[in-house]
Amino acid sequence: MANKTVFAATSGQRLPKTDTLNRAGADALAYDWPHMLTQIAMTGTFNTGFYGVGTTQVTDLLTAADEVDPLFLAQAAIYARQYGYMKDTPAFLLAVLSTKSPFLFHRAFGRVIDNGKMLRNFVQIMRSGITGRKSLGTGPKRQIQRWLNTASDWRMLNASIGNDPSLADVIKMVHPKPDTAEREALFAWIMGKPHEYTKLPSAVQSYRLFKETGRGRLPDVPFQMLTSLPLSATHWAKIAERGSWQMVRMNLNTFARNGVFGLKRSAKMIAAKIADPDAVRKAKAMPYQLMTAASYLDSRVPDEVREALVTAMEIAVSNAPEIAGQVVICPDVSGSMEWPVTGYRQGSSTAVRCIDVAGLVMAALLRSNRCAVVMPFDTRVHDKRFEDQGSVLANAGRLAKFGGGGTDCTAPLRKLNAERRVPDLVVFVSDNQSWAHMGDGRTTPMMIEWEKVKRRNPKAKLVCIDIAPYGTTQAQTRDDILNVGGFSDLVFDVIARFAKGQTGAEYWTREVSKIEV
Repeated sequence: MANKTVFAATSGQRLPKTDTLNRAGADALAYDWPHMLTQIAMTGTFNTGFYGVGTTQVTDLLTAADEVDPLFLAQAAIYARQYGYMKDTPAFLLAVLSTKSPFLFHRAFGRVIDNGKMLRNFVQIMRSGITGRKSLGTGPKRQIQRWLNTASDWRMLNASIGNDPSLADVIKMVHPKPDTAEREALFAWIMGKPHEYTKLPSAVQSYRLFKETGRGRLPDVPFQMLTSLPLSATHWAKIAERGSWQMVRMNLNTFARNGVFGLKRSAKMIAAKIADPDAVRKAKAMPYQLMTAASYLDSRVPDEVREALVTAMEIAVSNAPEIAGQVVICPDVSGSMEWPVTGYRQGSSTAVRCIDVAGLVMAALLRSNRCAVVMPFDTRVHDKRFEDQGSVLANAGRLAKFGGGGTDCTAPLRKLNAERRVPDLVVFVSDNQSWAHMGDGRTTPMMIEWEKVKRRNPKAKLVCIDIAPYGTTQAQTRDDILNVGGFSDLVFDVIARFAKGQTGAEYWTREVSKIEV
């Protein structure tokens, strides 16, 4: 018999060798630079994560930005904003881009800075000096001036809400030259300087009259400008009627506290707005935002509004793909998944945890794939049945009630192998920081177990949805393995194309590269 030491299983020798350590100190595989940049841009919030502080994300993004082409940097900033609906990371990438390619910066600016909050984020990041310069510079200043002169009156009023920096601060920094007498008056009013009242936008004139006298019609301005005023329940109902889908979703408890649901037809009106399919899609509603709203409703919010949120959730995840063959869904329920999905920052952390997002992805895929097998795991696989006909919110809530141990991403694959199952698609939803099952330094234990699955079904595919900005994986991207990051419903489209064989494993970064700048 041949020497087994010399002729060890060749499949193991073909597996990728680990080249880094993850944040838990275990062997891992590093993403390439474009993938790492995109993954952090789609998940990073610069808040403290379970395995690291926000400054680490800054360092990782700066390093990756130095390694990729400036064109890809511009494309990633646009992609993260327009498709991932991220806020801080696109502004950060744009700030970095301003030092690397003024031409691409000018091309990308308007597609990343699409509202006043993004404008103030960008200015704050630029002035911090963390991207290489503390002053705004001529190019960025010119773009900000253009934004201030061309934004609609409504967008200017929205931008004026908030501080650090305030819009008044931004105007004082860049000294825009107003194109019209009306815009000059608006700038002066925002900065608290003398101005010509009759030149102000009509909405601002109405607001001043209403604020000073309490008379007249409710002015059509952002509702935050009105909250300090003595408003009646009827006023608040009018605010809800005018409000955007996102604004109404975020302020259901405010409406309840101010007596809106005690008015005839108000509950019906608000429920209809929340459950409107076109409005949900236009608002680019992220499922976890709806989970937040549904989980923390005031007891005074009526049942029909609660049911509307459930309906909106089903709409928001309706593009979860139906996949041919046996589907296995593996949501991580380890202790680190209890961390807020957008990281921790005192006073501004989201109530939604990583495990809640894993539950939403699981529940959405289960609704579209009723024969799917669910294998929640930490250091072992938990036996738990989920109803394929149950609501997305209900199933996600069930998942979040157990688990909490260490992280072992090999656990579901070991169980599949022990039971000789033959899956066609396996989907992991995790922060990807597996450590409880240490390897021997040659490759990751997850790759070894996946290779065993492939021996039974060479056509099997693995998708790892990474919902934390840590920059490593346990399963290297290749033709049968897709790594994708983020917690928007964008990942469903990526999964669907990969499962159908319409794209390769590099589809995600190739999609970023298709962005025209």
